[in-house]
Amino acid sequence: MGSSPFFFGSNKNMLNKRADKLELLRIAEAVALEKSIDKELIINSMETGIAKAAKSKFGQDNQIKVSINRDDGNIEIFRKLIISENPENSNTEIKLEDAIMLDEINKEKKVGDEILQPLPSFDFGRIAAQTAKQVISFNVREAERERQFNDFIDKKDTILSGIVKRLEFGNVVVDLGRTEAIIQKNELIPRENIKPGDRIKAYCYDVRREQRGQQIFLSRAHPKFMEKLFFQEVPEIYDGLIEIKSSSRDPGSRAKICVKAVDTSLDPVGACVGMRGSRVQAVVNELQGEKIDIVNWSEDPAILVSNALSPAEVQRVNVDSERKKLDVILTEENLSKAIGRRGQNVRLATKLLNYEINIMTDQEDSERRQLEFKEKTENFVKNLELDETLGQLLVAEGFSTIDDIKDSSTESLVKIEGIEEDTAKALIERAKEFYQKDQEDISQRIKDLGLEDRLINLKGLTPGMLVTLGEQKILKLEDFADLASDELTGGYDVLKGERIKIQGYLEDFALSKEEADNLIMSARNIIYKD
Repeated sequence: MGSSPFFFGSNKNMLNKRADKLELLRIAEAVALEKSIDKELIINSMETGIAKAAKSKFGQDNQIKVSINRDDGNIEIFRKLIISENPENSNTEIKLEDAIMLDEINKEKKVGDEILQPLPSFDFGRIAAQTAKQVISFNVREAERERQFNDFIDKKDTILSGIVKRLEFGNVVVDLGRTEAIIQKNELIPRENIKPGDRIKAYCYDVRREQRGQQIFLSRAHPKFMEKLFFQEVPEIYDGLIEIKSSSRDPGSRAKICVKAVDTSLDPVGACVGMRGSRVQAVVNELQGEKIDIVNWSEDPAILVSNALSPAEVQRVNVDSERKKLDVILTEENLSKAIGRRGQNVRLATKLLNYEINIMTDQEDSERRQLEFKEKTENFVKNLELDETLGQLLVAEGFSTIDDIKDSSTESLVKIEGIEEDTAKALIERAKEFYQKDQEDISQRIKDLGLEDRLINLKGLTPGMLVTLGEQKILKLEDFADLASDELTGGYDVLKGERIKIQGYLEDFALSKEEADNLIMSARNIIYKD
């Protein structure tokens, strides 16, 4: 409020009978203009401030109402009183006959109604004047904050431009004109040299109400910053002819952006690159030289991952849509290109597609298939008491688990060459017997492991999953709720430049990331309610 002309001093008191009442309205108008807030709100704040000061004069237990005339600035002060048959407090209650004596208009009132008793004007003392000033200043400051918040909440998810005001502990404070914003250290492009006075662009990812006013959070490392820059540089994206499907960034180093042509006559990659690379170069310059791969979108995940892993040449892709996993097979010489330096290329492609990407050579894929075939065969041979040839035959025909056989029909099994009706019936019967015994063993195992009932009853967790969790000492619902989805489904990490497979607790159960997220959130919701 520093520059706002509010006066409550003894020699310049605008609220006493000698003051120029119109000056109040002129002040309200000036402050409203300066702070870009409603004039009516300023006058309401003045009324609240004067009422607060009047309480100091007439007593704190009085209910005071102040009215400032919007035309001539005249101030009226009233005490609010409730009509009562037996008043106990003369500062808050009044008899009906006494109310009528105050004003004939109160004849229409009845017990329980409120009336206004006019109070005499008075000269503010120093304390009362200071109280009024504080109330007015506070209300105006709050209104200014609310106005600024409303101004900037609409700018969320846009690029803002401002002047770097100062650096604080690695964070950058940006002057946006009527307010400030902050770029936290982790939202800056690494090794970027920013100095006070620089003009800077950044993506507004959050606007929050806080006690000291709105906080505006900007980012230059967010993938959306790159997307918004393409919006500015590529007219076809701005006009909706080309759609940005997804993006991923390793700020200051490399990025990928996936684009799709809504107008099929357009080349989306060519439009984003521009004549002699002018459009993409403008984005690269703003991102401090970050290398950008522009990827052509496809509905087919196999084609899309081949585009995303360029310049590596992909031989074939095995797609598991249910588990959102892609096995990418390529030659030895293309392996390092696909993975990229310190796993960067495949990591960015994984974020771009939201699929787990498993890169392997043709030989590794062949070895993996042989191992899976052997494990499935051994499972049938051991648990259904079959000879190896029959076990191999079942696996070759697409049966992966004993459940597959249990749930199949005699008719479907006899279609397999070498399996007669009696054999088919015996297979299904053995599978059902194994399933029944397995369920009994699992139930006993869950009991022996000592899992909490709340975890056992969590919808979506199968008995097999519960055993696996129990073996990993995850026995309580709180233990499960503390996990991340990657800890359940597994994934990949890069350690010293090498891509390392991280085994998930429930990876063998074909759990998707979305299903894992839902299970964890369900557990957290139960704990929160309890």
